[in-house]
Amino acid sequence: MDRLPRLRLLTTFEAVARLGSMSQAAGRLNVSQPAVTQALKALEDHVGTPLMDRNTRPARLTEAGLLLARATREGLDMITAAIEEIRAHSGLEAQRLTVACTLGMATYWLMPRLNDFYTHHPELLVNVQAPPTDMLRMSPDIDLVLRYGTGNWDDGDTIKMFDEQMCPVGRPALVERLMNRGESLDNAPLIHVRKVESRQWEGWSDYLSRRGLGKPRATGQVFDNYVQAVQAALDGRGLMLGWRSITDGHVADGSLVSWPNAALSVGTAYYATVSRTAASKPSVGAFVTWLADQSTAQPR
Repeated sequence: MDRLPRLRLLTTFEAVARLGSMSQAAGRLNVSQPAVTQALKALEDHVGTPLMDRNTRPARLTEAGLLLARATREGLDMITAAIEEIRAHSGLEAQRLTVACTLGMATYWLMPRLNDFYTHHPELLVNVQAPPTDMLRMSPDIDLVLRYGTGNWDDGDTIKMFDEQMCPVGRPALVERLMNRGESLDNAPLIHVRKVESRQWEGWSDYLSRRGLGKPRATGQVFDNYVQAVQAALDGRGLMLGWRSITDGHVADGSLVSWPNAALSVGTAYYATVSRTAASKPSVGAFVTWLADQSTAQPR
């Protein structure tokens, strides 16, 4: 014999236990009262003991009936909650998308703009992942990746967002003081970002070499990421090598200024790579269109 009775018997029994009446249970279940009586008898045969004391009017649950009623109610509540969660999750999947990018890109370019996306698409939800690496790769749980480079990725459909360029930036007072003293960049206090995994982000030595200047002569501060470096620059502790995706917002609001005539392009850009499995999602299509508009409207 099966250990569990048929679900129909349990739902009928739960209705009788909850409503306290076979006739009310029959009305709620839209079945005849004899059908309820037969279901209760079949359930009692299955468990091997009476669940209702029929010597009372109205019939009351026996001790075994009370025990089974509690378990049935809890079980049905758990099933109902699971179904609701599944339905909510299924509906939400079509409305959500997951974007991966570097911490600096997330902090200084994407997150300040996301409110505009929600203004135009309040029904959608963007989950932003910023793993501790600048070597971002597509994975099954990611819909699109925003990354810096030359665009030669083959793990999805890649769309160019905007050309990148580097330019020294610093607090207005610091830049003015260095300029008035006639300091060259290779002798200025510099803020460095340590590159552990790759050399795709050029540093001060690369920049100064491209400008025909010598290696940095002053001892500079070194940080692990651009978020720390930007804060140090905002604190006036030196010049950092700024990038459009990182420092353009601060330059636009005047908290940082660019070193005059010092912007340099090295043929790189920011790109959005869309997962092939996510390319047909309406939420991803809306986000890609929005990205194109935001990229054209640089900076913020």
